[in-house]
This record gives sequence, C-alpha cells and structure tokens, in this order.
Amino acid sequence: MNSDFNIQEYLADGVEYIVKDAIRASIRNPKEILFLHKFSKNTKKATEIRQKYDENGQNIPVFLIASITSSCNLHCSGCYSRSNNSCSDDAPINQLSDEEWEDVFRQAKEMGISFIVLAGGEPMIRDDVIAKATEFPEILFPIFTNGTMMNEDYLKLFDANRNIVPIFSIEGDEETTDSRRGEGVYKQLVESMEVMKKNNIIFGASLTFTNNNIYSLISREFIDKLHDFGCKVVFFIEYVPVNGETKRIAPSDEKRELLLDNIECLRKEYEDMLFMSFPGDEKTSGGCLAAGRGFFHINSHGGAEPCPASPYSDINVKDTSLLEALNSKLFKSLREGDILMDDHEGGCVLFEHREEVEKLLEN
Repeated sequence: MNSDFNIQEYLADGVEYIVKDAIRASIRNPKEILFLHKFSKNTKKATEIRQKYDENGQNIPVFLIASITSSCNLHCSGCYSRSNNSCSDDAPINQLSDEEWEDVFRQAKEMGISFIVLAGGEPMIRDDVIAKATEFPEILFPIFTNGTMMNEDYLKLFDANRNIVPIFSIEGDEETTDSRRGEGVYKQLVESMEVMKKNNIIFGASLTFTNNNIYSLISREFIDKLHDFGCKVVFFIEYVPVNGETKRIAPSDEKRELLLDNIECLRKEYEDMLFMSFPGDEKTSGGCLAAGRGFFHINSHGGAEPCPASPYSDINVKDTSLLEALNSKLFKSLREGDILMDDHEGGCVLFEHREEVEKLLEN
C-alpha cells in the first residue's frame, strides 16, 4: 500500500464526484435538483466531521451498508445471502427494531457518514425502517430492491422524501432476469420503473456483472433500454462467489478493466445518467474498502461485519456504539493487516481469504 495514500481525501473526492454527476443527471427534475443542492451542503459538513475524526487518528467511512431484514420474497439463483444462511423465508427473530435502526442512522449522521445502503433480504419488507430513514435528509439511502413490492404508499414516500432512492436489481433482458429471479419478475420490474418515471421520481438499476454477462450489460442496446425506462443511476455490482464452484464466473482483472473503461465512456455518452461500480477499482483506493476503510456492513441482527460478502462479526451494535463497532478487534486486525491490500484473482479478496478471516475471530 502506498504510504502517501490518503483514504479521507479519496473518499471526499468520491462523494464530490457522485453529487456532481447526480446533479448533472437530474438537471430537468426540479425536486431532485433542490434536494441534491441541500444534500451537497450536508456532504461538505459530513466531510468536515470525518476530517476531525481523522485528525484524532480515527477513520470514518463514507458508506454504511445496512441489511435491515433477512427475509426475502424471491429465491434468486446464486444469492450469497441465502448461501451463507443470512436470508430466508422464515419470520425474522431477534432482528433490529425500527427504533434500533433509527439510533444507528442517528449515530451515522453524527459521525459524518453520508450514504447508507439499505439491503436485505428484500428491504422493502421493512417499511417501518424505511420510514425512519426519511427522518435523516442529510443521508442518502439507496434501497437495493427486487422491485416486486412497489405500491401507492411507497410511491408517495419516494416522492416526498428524495433522500430515499430505489435501486432495482435487474440481470439484463426478460429471459436472463427471470431465469435468475423467477418468472414474471422482469415484468414487475418494468412496471415499477414505468410508474416511477411517470411520477418523475429518481430511481436506479443494480446490475450484477460476471465474466459471462459483462458484454451484454455494457452494450449500448441494454443501456439505451434502461435510459428509456427512465433509469438515472446504474450500479455495476461485482459478482461475489457463493462457493469455490462459482468462483470461475467472478470477474477477472481483464473484465474489471473492461468495465471501468466502459463506465468512463458511458458517462460521456449518457450525460443524464450516473454510472458507478462496486466495489470499484481497488488499485486506486489503496486496496479493499471493507472493514471500515470506506464502508462496513451491519446485518439484520446488529452484527457489524467487514462486508456483506464476508459475514463475520465479533461485535453487535445492540451492545455497543457504531464508533466502537468500527474499532472492533476484527475490523482493526483487517485494516492493520495485509488481507485488504492483497492481490486476488477476481471476485472478493475477503472471500478468497475467508479462512484467514475466520482465524482472526479465533485469536
């Protein structure tokens, strides 16, 4: 790792870039522009808060990923949440209440965290938690949803609270999406997108890219289709293997470079859309951003984990503060060690070194 690399400068520049591109993509949407200008001021304040922490030797990430439920109404093939038993059809037991999530959001705001990704399971099952998120306009809450639970109440909520942005998961065309997510899901997705566009509410799409599908996802034909649907934000999410057998379809370095090059082109060709990749280019970010370097994960039961794809925890936010969770023994060991900076063949470095992460829990 480059000793001159400044993680806070990198994160602050990233936030500024995201907000700038979001404003450009929303230029014809007065409600969205008004929100984004206010949000831009709030992100500057959040950056100042994080910088003060940094001066005292404490790095605060920009992003928090919150899996607000372990329940889901779909059975998508290759789902890492189901593969590691963090997602099921059963009624949730001992999950964080809406009041507990509200406290997490409050602490995050006070620490200078600007983005909280709401995930699951299917996060729109927890309308009580999403209602709590509307009380924090300083934070942007992308909701990564399968798009099957849109209704009139949610439509009104999204219209009234522009800090809540649904991100619909789609795999490509109808055949590809339904083959992974279930028959009829693509049609429901399109209907949800159409009603969002009709009501002039910003939404995005989440595309899980692999070695096998990257060419179809970056094709101008597919991006044009998303554009026609009214999609303003596109997340390219790197596929994380659920076991050794699926590792072969995780993106190679070559496919990652292909994606990054194409994202640069897409940003120029589609000025009214925002394109992002996750986890992004680890070479420019000084390594993996998990374990609190740039983000961390809280599961539905309150366990603080390095990443959703690395479901290991030694501390729970039910028992401690968010700041103490960031300084857990596991997180500190990962940040101070070599694992996050290690080269890997593709997919997820924490998945590739999962046995080493498990040993850290034993020490």
